[in-house]
Amino acid sequence: MPHLATGRNSARDLAMIAIFAGIVAALGVVPAFQPPGFTVPITAQSLGVMLAGAILGARRGGLALLVFLALVAVGLPLLAGGRGGLGVFFGPSAGFLLAWPLTAFAIGWITERGGSTYKLHWGVVANIFGGIVILYAFGIAGIAAVAGISVGAAAVSTWIFIPGDLAKAVLAAVIARGVHAAYPGLIAARRRDKVESAA
Repeated sequence: MPHLATGRNSARDLAMIAIFAGIVAALGVVPAFQPPGFTVPITAQSLGVMLAGAILGARRGGLALLVFLALVAVGLPLLAGGRGGLGVFFGPSAGFLLAWPLTAFAIGWITERGGSTYKLHWGVVANIFGGIVILYAFGIAGIAAVAGISVGAAAVSTWIFIPGDLAKAVLAAVIARGVHAAYPGLIAARRRDKVESAA
């Protein structure tokens, strides 16, 4: 009965999306650090973004961050420092926040192309490309637009985040490898679901 299988899969997907939106929110409890002279705080929540993509894959990872940002937009204080509301999307960190769903999607998309067995080195590459290259591209553009400075000056202002984000990329890959080892087929199962649904 394919429709019943699809229903179970949909319920599982929704549960996983909600769980990872909650994980990103929980990481907001870790106090943000605002380096002197910098407009964007250092937070632990980008680790949750990487984990969402690395563990859930592209579609579910991206949706988890969309759900999270929707909750922030309606005013829930889920960002580090207890921030929430529409105002955060017009501040210096707006580019980073708005890029989170795309970041998780990109990490998941690259991860899915690494095969059914999660590979640590491939996971680190996915996290760096999505969680640093793509995220910083949007974040730098956001800083430049809000602060009224050049893209080059905005890029220079983000150097302080790079060491921590490289460490998060490795940590997220290590955690994801453990999760995929404990629950094999998390991403590969999603591919099978699509095939079964189309059959």
